[in-house]
Amino acid sequence: MMKPEEVAQYLQEHPQFFNQYADLLADLQISHPQDEKVISLNERQIIALRERNRVLQDKLLELISFGEENDAIGEKMHRLVIALLSVSNIDELFHALYFSLKEDFAIPLVSMRLWNVVNGEKSNAEFTPVSEDVRTIAESLPQPYCGNHIADEIKQWFGEGAEHLNSFAMIPLNAARTIGLVVLGSPDAERFYTEMGTLHLKRLGELVCTTVTRYDQAGIMGSLADKQNVIDDRHP
Repeated sequence: MMKPEEVAQYLQEHPQFFNQYADLLADLQISHPQDEKVISLNERQIIALRERNRVLQDKLLELISFGEENDAIGEKMHRLVIALLSVSNIDELFHALYFSLKEDFAIPLVSMRLWNVVNGEKSNAEFTPVSEDVRTIAESLPQPYCGNHIADEIKQWFGEGAEHLNSFAMIPLNAARTIGLVVLGSPDAERFYTEMGTLHLKRLGELVCTTVTRYDQAGIMGSLADKQNVIDDRHP
């Protein structure tokens, strides 16, 4: 006796079978997939086509939803780019970045630390020294990290709000070398989950890194010019 798999394979390999036994198409009776009643093969094919159509519609709606979501994120990223291009100093950079992430992207808490960057006389929290462990964490990230756990030292950057945070995204700032770390925090444990895509977060890191580096270079050039002026004053 043939197995069901063998019957199915035979019919696939011999599509002319029902041409030779056309009466079977009208006589075959099979069970309804969601009912106990018996239906014809044609009716069963119609049900199968409807099910396939429903699956395709669901996938199409899902793709449309993803597309609309990506368009919305793209628009927000564009506004952030415009804002960062408009700033004239690093203080304005911090303000524009935090405002965009909190107001446009609805991220409750944002923190950042920078190193290997010219600080000058500034006392921003962003330039607070970090441990070698934190630098190692940032340098070891090939792409942004999303999940529910971060090092205690990094979590403390959020101050009193840290105890309410349940998910995090860590974005390394990598230029010629690692210059810092941006950390996003949310009380929603599913906001930054382990399996989520990180393309937009990576682009955010590249944007912030490029902007910071621009002012870092400006600071370096300014420092060199000041030193040269001092030398010129001493040696007229």
